[in-house]
This record gives sequence, C-alpha cells and structure tokens, in this order.
Amino acid sequence: MTATVRPRILVVGAGFAGVECVRRLERRLSPTEAEITLIAPSSFQLYLPLLPQVAAGVLTPQSIAVSLRRSRRHRTRIIPGGVVGVDTRAKVCVVRKISGELTAQGYDHLVLAPGSVTRSFDIPGLTEHARGMKTLAEAAHLRDHVIAQLDLADACEDEAERASRLCFIVVGGGYAGTETAACLQRLTHHAVRRYPRLDPRQIRWHLVDKAPTLMPELGAKLGASALEVLRRRGIEVSLGVSVAKAGPDEVTLTDGRVLSSRTLIWTAGVTASPLIATLEAETDHGRLVVDPDMTVPALPGVLALGDAAAVPDLAAGRDGAVCPPTAQHAQRQGRRAADNLIAALRHQPLQPYRHKDLGLVVDLGGRDAVSKPLGIELRGMPAQAVARGYHWAALRTHVARTRVLTNWVLNALAGDDFVRTGFQAWRPPALRGFEHTDVYLTPEQVREHTASLRAGRLP
Repeated sequence: MTATVRPRILVVGAGFAGVECVRRLERRLSPTEAEITLIAPSSFQLYLPLLPQVAAGVLTPQSIAVSLRRSRRHRTRIIPGGVVGVDTRAKVCVVRKISGELTAQGYDHLVLAPGSVTRSFDIPGLTEHARGMKTLAEAAHLRDHVIAQLDLADACEDEAERASRLCFIVVGGGYAGTETAACLQRLTHHAVRRYPRLDPRQIRWHLVDKAPTLMPELGAKLGASALEVLRRRGIEVSLGVSVAKAGPDEVTLTDGRVLSSRTLIWTAGVTASPLIATLEAETDHGRLVVDPDMTVPALPGVLALGDAAAVPDLAAGRDGAVCPPTAQHAQRQGRRAADNLIAALRHQPLQPYRHKDLGLVVDLGGRDAVSKPLGIELRGMPAQAVARGYHWAALRTHVARTRVLTNWVLNALAGDDFVRTGFQAWRPPALRGFEHTDVYLTPEQVREHTASLRAGRLP
C-alpha cells in the first residue's frame, strides 16, 4: 500500500508573522494533512518592541527571547538558518544554515515572512561607525558599549576625550529611536551617580530626525508631549536634521554641526529583507506586492506577509493603503495566512486580511509614556500602564510574561545595575555586522544552485 505524500508547508522567518502562522497551523491541521517546516536563524521569537529596555538593562535578553520549542503542540521541523534565495519555478528555497552550509529545501506551499532589516543610506562612514538596534545581540552589545564609555570617561584625564565619550547620538525619531534614546538616557542618568569623577552635566544625548515632527503617527498633541518629556530630561532633539558623515570619534550633521562623539545609534527605519529582491517579483517600496488574501500574484503557492509584504490595508478606507510594519498587523496576518493555507489544502475559498489598528504605545522609561489605545490619548502613568500591559499580554508564553514582569518589579524596587557583560571585548562590524545582509544570492545564482541539484532528490 502506497503511503500518502503530505503537502509540504515551508515558513520562512520566526518573527511575529511567521510564528503566529506556524502556531495556528499546528493547532488546526492534523499531522496527516501537511508537513510543516520553519526556517529561522535563531531558536526563539524576539519580542522586538521591548528591545530598548534590554539595551537599558531593565529587562534581561532571555526575557524577550521566546523559545520556539515550548509549545505542547510542537511538531514543526525547525531548520536553523536563513533563506538566501528562492527558485519559485522549481519550488525550492536555498538555505544557508548557521554552520555556513548551503542546502536546498523544497516546498508545495511557501509562506514568506522574513521580516525587515535596518534601513541605511549612502552616508560616508555610516555602516562602519554606526550601531543598530534590530537584534538581541545589538541591544546587548550597545548596553556594554554605553557603560564602557562611562568607565573610560571616568578613567581618562583628557577633557576632549571625556566629552566625546559622554556624547551619545541617536538617529531616528520613530518608536525605536525615541524609546532607545529615552531608555538609555535614563540609564546614564542613574549610572553617573556611581562615577564621582564625572559631572552629570557633561553627559549629552542627541536625538536627530529628518522629519519635521517627532513620531507623527501619534498625532500632534502626543508627539509634542513625548518631545516635552525628552527635553525635560535633557535630551537635545533636532528635527529636520540627519547625518552627513560619520567617523570613529565625530559625527557631522546636515545642518553643519560637528559633534564629538564615540556613539552613533542608527534607528532610522527599516526596509524589507534582501530576500525579497531574489524573487524577481513586483515590489512596493521594497516590500513584496500581494493580494488582500496575501497570495503573491503570478507565484502559485506563495504567500507573503509581515514587514516584507505590502499587504493592502482594507480597514484604512482609502485606495492604495498598505498595512504598516507593526507587530499587531504581523501577528494577525500570520493567523489569516494560516487560515488561508488550510483553506487551500481543503479546497475552500481564501479570505482577505482586514484589521483595524488598535492604537500605539510608546514607553519612555520610568513613569513616562504616551499611548493612543483605540484613539484615546494618554500620558504619564496611565499611558505607562497601558503600554506595559499591552506588551505583557502580547508576549507569547507564560514563562516570558513571568520573566518580564519580574524584571520590571525588580528594576522598580532595586534600580539599575551597571555591569558590562563582556560583549565589548570583541568589536564586530558596526551596523551590518549583526544582520548579515551580504549573504543573499542573486536570482541567477539561485537558479544555478537549484539546477545543480536536479539530478538528486530535494528534501
């Protein structure tokens, strides 16, 4: 008797979209209906919105790294690596494992949720001297670096060197940049009390953004409130300004100012994963164009979602609107994509994605926050309660929620610690060193690789 061949579902990426898709597939598909494979470089889902709190030491790195293997329904095969190319004609993904080995993985249904990478520009010195805030390793490394600057400034005798080590620049006035500047400024403000040779007035934080307003998505009033909080803390906010040139110990801004600084943190937006460029499919500002049901036109069996896809925002009420690259959209798109995959397997109609935005939360550390849940504008402690409550509820496991809540309580009661963990002992390439954006293949290389395997059997 011949065994029935199960359809192969391949999910690329373990962010909010990919993990939600896999979880729903595991719950709603029987083991006999499909074989599920997830390709991800790490064995955890990173809760990205809390990354600034890891950089500031409020949360431990493990608390926001949610294991992919904790689910009781876990039956998904996990391949540790990243997809570096897709041959949609042969229905094959080229995978670079974390060991560096190149392999191929066949599929019948492909879910592309590779997420995004830090967006950079052709600015002299940027990729060599700026630090990002997109990965867990970057956050841990940045914390070590900031504390190291305090240690070195306290030990040095040269006033010019001390000033440059105590000047910190964050580029990007969106959520990531604003929260990073706020959380790290709070860290240095508390830490300097333990350095008797340092004058707190010497520590300077700059937040710069080329946009005319801070976090325009919040609206004029809440954006102004966030700006007021930052300036009250002593953070110098420069709007309509960006970086013209970056060096190892100085940064030149587009308004002509030259700031002596050893720390440039780049959070000026994200762009879709370079994997999308290997598909030779239509894109919208770098994101893969998809139909409302998240299928990719002209690519049978392929769905795309999350930060890498321009999913139409049907709830926005205007033509051409696409969903913003936020966690709440990615999670819900993952569930809808899973439902559509199941519908396809069972020969049922697919449904479009539709979700009305629930609002925005911005945690500025301590008792400071601004939030806009369901259009209601909040500031201070009420906003902080909503922000942390939302993040706590959005964490996927009870273990993660317990760790985060424990960290928050411990930090509130005992305050910050200022320990360097050793990441600064080795210095990788700054901006691009952590995201490995140079490993992707060209479409021609993908086809060559899959052609060489046709004589064998693809997994």
